Amino acid sequence: MIQAVPLTAIRIVLVEPSHPGNIGAVARAMKNMGLSDLVLVRPKAYPHPDASARASGAGDLLDRARVVDSVTDAVADVGFVAATTSRPRDQNFRALDLHDAAARIFEMSQRGPAAVLFGAERTGLTNEELALAHLLIRIPANPDYPSLNLAMAVQLTTYELFRAAGSPASSRPLSEPVVPLAPGADMERFYTHLQQVMDEVDFKDRTVGGTHLMTRIRRLFQRCEMDQNEVNILRGILTSVQQKRIRAGGARKNEAPGE
Repeated sequence: MIQAVPLTAIRIVLVEPSHPGNIGAVARAMKNMGLSDLVLVRPKAYPHPDASARASGAGDLLDRARVVDSVTDAVADVGFVAATTSRPRDQNFRALDLHDAAARIFEMSQRGPAAVLFGAERTGLTNEELALAHLLIRIPANPDYPSLNLAMAVQLTTYELFRAAGSPASSRPLSEPVVPLAPGADMERFYTHLQQVMDEVDFKDRTVGGTHLMTRIRRLFQRCEMDQNEVNILRGILTSVQQKRIRAGGARKNEAPGE
């Protein structure tokens, strides 16, 4: 049986925020709704007086905020990642309305840390950054003017997370023991291992342009929301394939990655 966990298990990740005032406003929005884990990816200006001024009582959250070099670093220890977007995306991405997405994020945070990604104010998230996500969040807005300020988008999202945490369904016991989701770092090692085995067996990329196969594979496995045991099973299968090739006289390139 698992008890509901606080919203401190959910991380907010801002990718290349341009305006330090927005960082402060995000900290305030987070504290309003009970979140405290803030990670900044390559902020343009931080620390900054404007961030402190806009935080308005959430300075302690800013003091604890971490600055990292990449989105991969920001979610390396996270098992479930959601990403916000306002643009149409490839159909292979799973997208949910904000209300439903918040419920899903909170549910998954009971199995391990979860994160929500917000892109740069002007450009949003790149496809490479979105590839790290298990689902996309769509915030309903006027189709003639769907763009939201970064702090406003975070406020809406954290509000829905707060509501999800307080709903009766959020504290329901799960019927069986839950294995933690595989963190981002483990998933990256799995993808590297899979690519190595594909190269060793000469499995060619036959997608249009010959460059999209691994992207499609990543989206497939991200949708599966694999736990740590499942990733270990798949990596064990990959290792067995490599060992079988060695016994059969096939060449193998170095050791399995991530070992």
